Amino acid sequence: MRVLVTGGAGFIGSNFVLRIRQTRPDWQITVLDSLTYAANADSLAPVADEIEFVQGSIADEVLIDRLVAANDLVIHFAAESHNDNSLDNPYPFVETNVIGTFRILEAVRKHGKRLHHISTDEVYGDLELDDPGRFSETTPLNPSSPYSSTKASADLLVRAWIRSFDITATLSNCSNNYGPRQHVEKFIPRQITGVLQGVKPKLYGSGENVRDWIHVDDHNDAVVSIIEDGRPGETYLIGADGEQNNREIIALLLELMGKPADWFEHVNDRPGHDLRYAIDSSKLRAETGWLPRYSDIRSGLQATIDWYAANPTWWTSSKEAAEQVYTRLGR
Repeated sequence: MRVLVTGGAGFIGSNFVLRIRQTRPDWQITVLDSLTYAANADSLAPVADEIEFVQGSIADEVLIDRLVAANDLVIHFAAESHNDNSLDNPYPFVETNVIGTFRILEAVRKHGKRLHHISTDEVYGDLELDDPGRFSETTPLNPSSPYSSTKASADLLVRAWIRSFDITATLSNCSNNYGPRQHVEKFIPRQITGVLQGVKPKLYGSGENVRDWIHVDDHNDAVVSIIEDGRPGETYLIGADGEQNNREIIALLLELMGKPADWFEHVNDRPGHDLRYAIDSSKLRAETGWLPRYSDIRSGLQATIDWYAANPTWWTSSKEAAEQVYTRLGR
C-alpha cells in the first residue's frame, strides 16, 4: 500500500513513520512536511533510505494534488499545534489546520483516495475538575483556543466531505501525547530538558489542570487499528486512561530524575487554560481490539527521560529559542 503521511517529520508523525517501518514493512511511505520550527528531519534519519521525503506545505494545491494522486491512503498528521503560539499569532493555525485540510480533502475527493484525519481531544473544550464524565464521540465540539478552534474546523470539514461528497475517511481525536522526539516547547519535554540543564521545571498557575496522557507509540498503534479495522465515516477517540494533573506530572518527573519534590517554579497561567481533558476510548477498543502498551505512565515517562538524556544534539539547538518565547510570554 502506498501511504502519504503529512507532517511526518513532526513529533507524532515521525514516530508513526518509524513505528510503521517496524510493524508494516510492506507499506510504501511518502512523507510530506514543511519543516517548520516544530519539525525535525533528523527524526527520520533511521529510515531515510526506506521512505520518500518531500518538503512542502499542505496548503500548496498543486503539490497536494500530485502527491495524493500517487498514493492509496493519506494519513493527515500535519498541524500547527502549540496553544501558546496560537494565542500569540493565530494565522498560521488557520492556514495549516483549515486551508491545508481543505486542500487534502479536495485532492482525496478528486482522485478517490482514502483519508485518515488526526485530531485532538481539545476540540471538545474542557471538563470540570470534579466532573466524573469523559469525552466521547458524541460530545459536542466546544473549542476554547485558536489552535483547538482550527482543529475543530478541520474535523467538521472532514465530516462534511464524508457526507456531502462520499469520500472514504475516518477520524481520530487523541488525548495528550508524550514520548521521544517531541519539540521542547511542549510541557513534558520542556521540563525534562530543563532539568537536564539544571533548570527548575515551570508549573502553570496552581498546576491543577488535568490532561489524559498517552504514549505516542500507543496513539500510533491505535491509528493503524482504525485504518485496518475501523468503519469508514466514523470518528474514534484514542486514550489510555492516563489522567494526571500538571503538578503530579512534575512531581513524577522530579522523582524519576532524582530532584527534590519542591524543586520547581510557579509561572503565569495560560489565558483560557482548559481545566481537564479525559477520553472514553471504549468504542475504539470494542471495534478494533486496540489496547495501550504503556498503561503505566511511570514507565512511559522513564523511557522518555532516557531518550532525551541520550539525544541532546536532537534538542539543544531548539531549546534556547523555545525558552526565549516563553520568557517573552511570561511563562
